[in-house]
Amino acid sequence: MASYTGRGVHGQVVHKLGARIVGGEIAEGEILDIGALGAELDVSLTVMREALKVLAGKGLTDARQKRGTFVRERTHWNLLDADVIRWRMETGDGGQLLRDLSDVRSIVEPAAAHRAALHRTDADLAALEAALEAMGRTRTNPTAAAEADVAFHRALLAATGNELLRRMDMLLEPGLRERDRMVHAHADADDPVPSHRAVLDAIRDRAPARAESAMLDLLAKAAEDLDHLTRAPESAARP
Repeated sequence: MASYTGRGVHGQVVHKLGARIVGGEIAEGEILDIGALGAELDVSLTVMREALKVLAGKGLTDARQKRGTFVRERTHWNLLDADVIRWRMETGDGGQLLRDLSDVRSIVEPAAAHRAALHRTDADLAALEAALEAMGRTRTNPTAAAEADVAFHRALLAATGNELLRRMDMLLEPGLRERDRMVHAHADADDPVPSHRAVLDAIRDRAPARAESAMLDLLAKAAEDLDHLTRAPESAARP
């Protein structure tokens, strides 16, 4: 499900309640007093019901006769939803999310690069080149740079020629977008273009082993950069 955050009053209520649930302020299994929450947030019952419909669509809440509206167990949450990912990042669970994302990428993307080198088309190369050019052009704009980075990895999956691999973008993109925004927002972040260029060059040359190796190098560098950035505040605080 696409992000709902920011869409007027409904979006604000969705964001506030969703963040509380994901952050554990409202516990799994807890019955929601819709009237009290509406009064606290100064919104009508209609707005509350609409917001809860959105949260139900993300797997966070449900309603049952004789039980009322309640928070569902985490196993039912749509952890790939863009808003749920953002709330995890905002409420202290971002570290585990990013570690899980790195694990998934290390399984999927090297193999995708290998296959892309065998099956890419001229249109795939053009899409990869356009994303790489945008990545270099937008380095000073974290949001735009993150979108360009995501576009490159989306084009990589498409270049495999495998319809199911192509749809892996639904799994990777929400987390990758949040990860990239955080990385690109730091002034001391390294230039991502050279590592991506190595992957693209290998795909263009139809060199599958080199493409896979270049992607492994890219992911190792990405993990190193992220580790450096997330540890920086801790290091700076030491005497």
